[in-house]
Amino acid sequence: MSWKIKKFEELNVEEIYEILKARNEVFVVEQECAYQDCDDKDKNAYHLFMKENDTISAYLRVLEKGISYDEISIGRVLVNKNYRKKGLARQMMLNAIDFIENKLNEKSIRISAQEYLINFYKSLGFEQVSDTYLEDDIPHVEMLYKK
Repeated sequence: MSWKIKKFEELNVEEIYEILKARNEVFVVEQECAYQDCDDKDKNAYHLFMKENDTISAYLRVLEKGISYDEISIGRVLVNKNYRKKGLARQMMLNAIDFIENKLNEKSIRISAQEYLINFYKSLGFEQVSDTYLEDDIPHVEMLYKK
């Protein structure tokens, strides 16, 4: 298993299907959250993922400045339930931060983090920059990373 990062147009049909399936399994089914996942932002994103056989084990997307925030952002962060507790989320986030800093030459990253993950993101260098707010009925906070 190795990490892949691709722009939307570089993804093949199977990869797009598996990514959307993984996001649906975690965010819609597991978290019981009915929301519009296909938000057109994917078309202007980098997609970082690890795949084992035909299953996406971990995934996130990197959105360029101006799409969600003034800064580059990371979103749709997930680890398939069968691959949790193996350090994949940390590996994936470190890969995303490295990509943003060294390939995209950006120094700031803004995220909308689920509140229960604040300490995880703090351990990666993010700082909470907002009060708690509801996004799709789930408590979130904005967090900012600066190199």
